[in-house]
Amino acid sequence: MEKFRKLGLIEPILNSLQEQNFKEPSEIQEKSIPPILEGRDFIAGAATGSGKTLAFAAGIIKNSERGKGIQAIVLTPTRELAEQVSISLQRFSRDKQLNIISVYGGVSIIPQIRELTSADVVVATPGRMLDHINRRTIRLDNVKILVLDEADRMLDMGFQRDVGKIISYCPLKRQTLLFSATISDEVSRLARRYMNNPIKISAQSYVDSSKLVQFYCSVRDNEKISLLVHFLKNEKADLVMVFCNTQRKTEFVSHHLKKLGIDSLSIHGGYSQNQRSRAMHHFTSGRITVLVCTDIAARGLDIKGISHIYNYDMPADNTDYIHRIGRTARAGSEGKVMNLIGSNDYENFDNILRDKSLDIKEVETPKIEIVEVKSEREHYGNNRGSYGSGHSNSGRGYNSRRDNRHSGRNFRRR
Repeated sequence: MEKFRKLGLIEPILNSLQEQNFKEPSEIQEKSIPPILEGRDFIAGAATGSGKTLAFAAGIIKNSERGKGIQAIVLTPTRELAEQVSISLQRFSRDKQLNIISVYGGVSIIPQIRELTSADVVVATPGRMLDHINRRTIRLDNVKILVLDEADRMLDMGFQRDVGKIISYCPLKRQTLLFSATISDEVSRLARRYMNNPIKISAQSYVDSSKLVQFYCSVRDNEKISLLVHFLKNEKADLVMVFCNTQRKTEFVSHHLKKLGIDSLSIHGGYSQNQRSRAMHHFTSGRITVLVCTDIAARGLDIKGISHIYNYDMPADNTDYIHRIGRTARAGSEGKVMNLIGSNDYENFDNILRDKSLDIKEVETPKIEIVEVKSEREHYGNNRGSYGSGHSNSGRGYNSRRDNRHSGRNFRRR
């Protein structure tokens, strides 16, 4: 605890860290906690899992008192992240007994209105926070600290105007802390407009590149499901995340995995909050070990124990790719990434390979058992709940074997 103590953390937080078995500060914590405790505005380039929640929690907990109104707000892009940050703040502040609540859409607003009357710290998504402001069910007059967490993601999701409106309701005399995985031009403009001479730092990714291996495998588009099932059934894995680019594809893949005997869950922005919370609980508890998801699960959430990442669809750029693979190879654990490259992935994959720091090796496509399934268009156009066409041309269905090895395209680094 001595290293944490030297950063200036107050005793209640140190007690919590000791109980949670924290060993030593991360890079982002060492760089950011001292200036945050001094009251400086702060911009940090830091990825999920870098320890940034403790960094801004240090300032919030030190400068907040129970029963003095809302003294700090944290804005996050997603409901899951709002809930996760709220739980972390509650743990860190237990000895100070601060009333920390999370507010987000997808659930009833009535309980939130009741809780806000006694809240000391609020963690919120921009849309629901603005809803409370418009209803006059929240007052921000006493806010001392404003945190913008995953700022780049909030802007990517179209929250720029909402964030600006929320900031306009906060006192001018406040401390503003901005955390963002990437410092884009939009993020920089936001900082210039709303921050006062901020300190800027960056921290390395929490992913251990020495323990992360990345591969790609070429596959025919109509055999992607079969190849994914092959890997899921033959790779020794703990928790697995399968990434798709759209809600529709996420449902499609999850549906067929279940039909092929892979117990999986899906999560995307189209689900209600209760559905999303239930799915995340089953996944993080290990009850179900395969999660099929959109990028909503790649940003913000710190999920322990993920050993494998499968990119069923390739994201459009290397930033999203890095966030996806950042779910594994964390805190000394090993991780494996497998990219399934079909014809629709060529352009995106070429874009990602422009990043020379990504060591992605090609592997030969294994022999797989083929199951003929309907295309995504046929699946949704005819019967959303139907499963495939059932049989291959040989009449042996899933039990047929076939040599699926082929070179696909030759990908070259530019």
